[in-house]
Amino acid sequence: MKIVSTNNLHKETIINFFTQHWGSPQMVVSSGIYDCSTLNGFAVVNGESKIIGLVTYIIEENECEIISLDSIEEGKGIGSALIKEVEQLAVKNNCKLVKLITTNDNLLALKFYQKRGYVLSNIYFNAVEKARAIKPEIPLIGNDGIPIRDEIELSKIFID
Repeated sequence: MKIVSTNNLHKETIINFFTQHWGSPQMVVSSGIYDCSTLNGFAVVNGESKIIGLVTYIIEENECEIISLDSIEEGKGIGSALIKEVEQLAVKNNCKLVKLITTNDNLLALKFYQKRGYVLSNIYFNAVEKARAIKPEIPLIGNDGIPIRDEIELSKIFID
């Protein structure tokens, strides 16, 4: 598995990836509005240099926030490897916490992160309604027919 910094990829490749998987590189969550194509991150690329997994993050003071995580090939350790890469970088940057936000319908993500030591740390009720005012292409109904309404924050604390 080859992991590279997104700084080593063409910006157009990253924009195309986000457009294909999220509708645009824009991410609207409670913590802010982000252009994921401009954020720091890591990608897993295959032999043809095609992105098969991508994570973006921001670091502010002693906290690291994962803004996006995508894996095209589920169950192969791609997401786990990308999370581990961000966590290692966060520790090197003296971060005490890594956090992220997902939506209430994303049961696979909730399971994925909790299995890797993340705990539910906050719920932002009706946050997706506010996000839709900025990014109207966010669907009303998500995974398994669940209405997308709330954002759930998960975090993992790193103690010296």
